[in-house]
Amino acid sequence: MIKLNGFQWRKELIFIAFVLPALFGYLLFYMYPLVVTFVYSFTDLSLYKPKLNFIGIRNFTHLFRDDSAIVGIKNSIIYAIAMTILQNALAIPLAVALNRPLKTKNILRLVFFAPAVLSPLVVGFLWSYIMSATDYGLINQGLKAIGLSEINWLGNPKLALYSIIITQVWQWTGYAMVIYLANLQGISKELYEAAYIDGANSRVIFWKITLPLLIPSISFNTVMSMIGGLKAFDIVFAMTGGGPGHSTETIVMTLMNKGISESQFGYGSAFAVVFSLLIILIAAVQMKILKRWEDKLL
Repeated sequence: MIKLNGFQWRKELIFIAFVLPALFGYLLFYMYPLVVTFVYSFTDLSLYKPKLNFIGIRNFTHLFRDDSAIVGIKNSIIYAIAMTILQNALAIPLAVALNRPLKTKNILRLVFFAPAVLSPLVVGFLWSYIMSATDYGLINQGLKAIGLSEINWLGNPKLALYSIIITQVWQWTGYAMVIYLANLQGISKELYEAAYIDGANSRVIFWKITLPLLIPSISFNTVMSMIGGLKAFDIVFAMTGGGPGHSTETIVMTLMNKGISESQFGYGSAFAVVFSLLIILIAAVQMKILKRWEDKLL
């Protein structure tokens, strides 16, 4: 009995030895910055004021009066909502189409998924050339060739953000499509056969069988699209740098500018806290809405 306990103890030590490095990394690189950011958000810490001076909620009240911060929040919400709707609205019918026994389905799946493998920075620089308003802009060259006037895709404050959204829908729709395809291939074919025997057409089958059974992947894709949209930075940095003006500046870009470029560490920390709470709130509301929709359909 004593030997057994000793063996069990040595076994526990081995498990602890494997877990400790990961736990140490988690505490050092996640929990410690999280706690420090929360503490700094209540201070006026900056490059010019290196001593901690607690100022209460002054950073938070100033944040909601800061026009650049409000613009960043508004742009990120618009970007995230548009990405979530467009990406999934295109990915679902695309997945349904490529789930059929087509001879070229594997090639088409690869073609649609391939952009998701690329770095957003590479995609951003590529599309900034394609959408350029100068002579080498491919889209404007095509418009001129058919007699239409050029469009300043990235230089017009009213179009720049939506131009970026188009590039990201192009890049990530294939990724969402693959997740829907995996879900579709797990649906029993007997359900479709029974529906056809009962006389149901393709439209009825989609709304009554396919869509309800896609809810797990819809929930995953929409939540991930929303969170990814709110955290957008690299694609905006590559294509417009937040301009023209602040028309494409996102929350993360504003946070970087305030917290790092302008060395307002306390104010940047407050911005990070508000950003984190905003993501949690939006994700929670989204999950609740999706749960109600799932209960209604099923």
